[in-house]
Amino acid sequence: MDRQQEFVLRTLEERDIRFIRLWFTDVLGTLKSVAIAPAELEGAFAEGIGFDGSAIEGFTRVYEADMLAKPDPSTFQVLPWRGERPGTGRMFCDILLPDGSPSLSDSRQVLQRTLARAADMGFTMYTHPEVEFFLLEDGKGDPTPVDQGGYFDHVHNGTGHDFRRQAIQMLEAVGISVEFSHHEGAPGQNEIDLRYADALSTADNIMTFRTIVKEVALEQGVYATFMPKVFADHPGSGMHTHISLFEGDKNAFYEAGAPYQLSTTARQFMAGLLHHGREFTAVTNQWVNSYKRLWGGGEAPAHLTWGHNNRSAMIRVPMYKPGKSQSTRVEVRTLDSACNPYLAYAVLLAAGLKGIEEGYELPPETEDDVWSLSDGERRAMGIKPLPASLSEATELMENSDLVAETLGEQIFDFFLRNKRREWEDYRHQVTPFELQRLLPRL
Repeated sequence: MDRQQEFVLRTLEERDIRFIRLWFTDVLGTLKSVAIAPAELEGAFAEGIGFDGSAIEGFTRVYEADMLAKPDPSTFQVLPWRGERPGTGRMFCDILLPDGSPSLSDSRQVLQRTLARAADMGFTMYTHPEVEFFLLEDGKGDPTPVDQGGYFDHVHNGTGHDFRRQAIQMLEAVGISVEFSHHEGAPGQNEIDLRYADALSTADNIMTFRTIVKEVALEQGVYATFMPKVFADHPGSGMHTHISLFEGDKNAFYEAGAPYQLSTTARQFMAGLLHHGREFTAVTNQWVNSYKRLWGGGEAPAHLTWGHNNRSAMIRVPMYKPGKSQSTRVEVRTLDSACNPYLAYAVLLAAGLKGIEEGYELPPETEDDVWSLSDGERRAMGIKPLPASLSEATELMENSDLVAETLGEQIFDFFLRNKRREWEDYRHQVTPFELQRLLPRL
């Protein structure tokens, strides 16, 4: 037994932890959980806990259903929201087949594989997400925000203050460091930014973050949603992610004296993101509602562009802080906070690494507000659009060797089937817009 496993077992005894929740994520990014007693944990560390994989979205087929969830002791934390003794701990799991080999449908291992590829090239990926979400009075069909605040507003006696304070306390109790929090631009919209961490820890943290935010909202009698576009007339919720690659302790994105202090590696990484951006959008923006955010204005990026402090671009280069070479990074603004973070970070990294391997050349910077340009002006500047719908994004993904290789055949095929079905279900709806616009006239 290794030291981390011994630490977990000792902590269970010292802190009177009687329940352990084993967490993992299905292909669509939904958190799954199974509880075990402490007496079962040594066996779980050694062999995993068996479950029916055919009952999990995208995991396996009925005739090959047996799977194992093997906890990762490095992810152990005591859950903070019960306020009771005995307590409850949690760990993320890797999903295995009965012979002990990695499951090809485990999205956490998709990211681990891609990170291992980066490591073979000498790189470690660090990420810092800015997670936006809405607080609503309830989760029913007619959404009502809990306040009418705007960007950075101090809402007197507002739900958001107490909510953010309690959520941050819980996040920090499970080892997730928070950098900033504030009211966002739309009524009821909030943002909490997580501190820089390696990409796998960040993806685990995002799954924990979404769970804690939902729990705190329920405790306070409100509803939290990560739906990308809740209100047609207000901005949607994104998950802008700052990315940098490190070679040991050295920031591989930094080069003194280069434009914006961006190294050749950084520029090639950015070029990879832009070159393959249309192909992986179905993964970073996986819901039919995601495209209402991308194409709904409100500083959401809808075109494959980059710029220095340009908030309408897909990739923004934040302002360089003199003397802080470690902080040189790029910000990818397309992701929404309802994506599967393991798959989303895997495809971003794979595209960036492809740009480095192939020596892609970064196109010219876009200084204009891309939304203010006409279609003709954008075409003349060579600016390509992101997919305008889940249907278009799925077609582009289907023809992408990069995404297929990154996700693996099983997840790639399931994802495409699921998204095609979602689009078909959406197309069959008769919407309130059609009834209001057409019924009185036709």
